[in-house]
Amino acid sequence: MFAKGQTVIQYMEQLAPKHVAMEDDKIGLQLGTLQKEIRSVLVALDVNEEVVDEAISLGADLIIAHHAIIYRPLAGLLTDTPMGKVYEKLIKHNIAVYISHTNLDVTEGGMNDWMAEALGIEGTSPLEDIHTDKLYKLVVFVPKDHHQKVLDAVLNAGAGCIGNYSHCSFNINGYGTFLPLEGAEPYLGQQGKLERAEEVRIETIVPDSIRNRVIQAMLRSHPYEEVAYDLYPMDLKGRTLGLGRVGRLAEPVTLEAFADRVKEKLDVPAVRVIGDLQLPINKAAVIGGSGGRYWKHAKFRGADVLVTGDIDYHTAQDALMAGIALIDPGHNAEKIMKPKVAAWLTEKLAENKYHTKVHASSVNTEPFAFR
Repeated sequence: MFAKGQTVIQYMEQLAPKHVAMEDDKIGLQLGTLQKEIRSVLVALDVNEEVVDEAISLGADLIIAHHAIIYRPLAGLLTDTPMGKVYEKLIKHNIAVYISHTNLDVTEGGMNDWMAEALGIEGTSPLEDIHTDKLYKLVVFVPKDHHQKVLDAVLNAGAGCIGNYSHCSFNINGYGTFLPLEGAEPYLGQQGKLERAEEVRIETIVPDSIRNRVIQAMLRSHPYEEVAYDLYPMDLKGRTLGLGRVGRLAEPVTLEAFADRVKEKLDVPAVRVIGDLQLPINKAAVIGGSGGRYWKHAKFRGADVLVTGDIDYHTAQDALMAGIALIDPGHNAEKIMKPKVAAWLTEKLAENKYHTKVHASSVNTEPFAFR
């Protein structure tokens, strides 16, 4: 059995939820349809003609990419232009294109965590906070014989996370009363007769980002025709997500040695380095893509170096004068996402017994040549 397109994207959005993307970011389905079976998925950093040809050769019905293929509004769709030929080929071969960009950067266990992990940056936190989850207190009343079933459903859906603890809840035994009216089909009791049932009050914490998922899991597992539950907004804040990561190295190294590590671990042909090569690096920051403007954030957070792409001349001069080192591995260093996303989707599809295959693109979309 092959997964439907919407199912594949549901798994992708478990990794990189759309609501955490930066405002106006061009994400989501950009071409084609998800209303079809997906035999094969190709995960790519960019979508160019060579990547499309690879997708065709693999029999892929869907490309999941990091960089948008439609970034600015199209004035027309001309098939005799380079990008127009790409669109035409995708449409002719019924290949959909879905984009996961800043939502993949920001999410926990996404782009910037992968880069930080590869570089040995530990105990990380976001370089710039952009999204904080609202929290709700969920209270639901459950008949005693269904208590564990409903509790497990709610907690396994993601409720009950407090700091580094999961599956947190509070449970109180008590009695509920209800009188089924005409037309009711009660799980307990009968129409026209007041019922007094032994119940358990379950309390737990639910982040806004998964509120609907938790509520649906609760309703599906609950035996009552009409479920009694409450959601209370809380002043407490949930987890904070943001761009970039900053943390410490297990052991200090020189800027020169750290630059060598960046080149090796991010698998790039060269890096540009700004700063004294003998500078000791204890704390480092990283942000995928074009993050030169975040050097002030990195310095404020106490980082000795910021690793990011597309650093321009004047940014390099400013950072040098301010006393923070920079390492530029190029924008293409984000290719680290290809095997990571492919592995995530492969695992999710296998867990649910789908035969859909997922491939990490082998095409090198680095536009620069190094001599």
